[in-house]
Amino acid sequence: MSLEQQISKGIMEAMKAKDTVRLSALRNAKKYVIEAKTSGPGVTELSDADVLKIISKLAKQGTDSAAIFRQQNREDLASEELAQVAVYQEFLPKQLTDEELTAEVRAVIAEVGATSMKEMGRVMGVASKRLAGRADGKDISAKVKELLG
Repeated sequence: MSLEQQISKGIMEAMKAKDTVRLSALRNAKKYVIEAKTSGPGVTELSDADVLKIISKLAKQGTDSAAIFRQQNREDLASEELAQVAVYQEFLPKQLTDEELTAEVRAVIAEVGATSMKEMGRVMGVASKRLAGRADGKDISAKVKELLG
């Protein structure tokens, strides 16, 4: 079953269970998937990787929004955002721990043969593709800088 089908099935289950937070999060994800499918001519289906990118982006936006709400002392809105992020994370692959990220980035650096910060772009290109969905871009970048610097 594709991710898009899993989202549609999740919407139906959330409606039956009257789970408003889950329903809202999944409908939002479905909206962005439909927008991506209708964005250009010739795009009729999205791969699971494309759907994962959309869900990952929504989870990141929700986390960022929750941080802003917390700064503004709006814990009610922050908790609502984080509840939706939890729903999105059910569809995302498990995030790498700091140790796993370090090991992966070291492997990419060895594979590319990078020795200095001048080669950060090459390392980032390979690492970003390999770790897509499993680690945040900022975390990957920080780890590459740490290991090359």
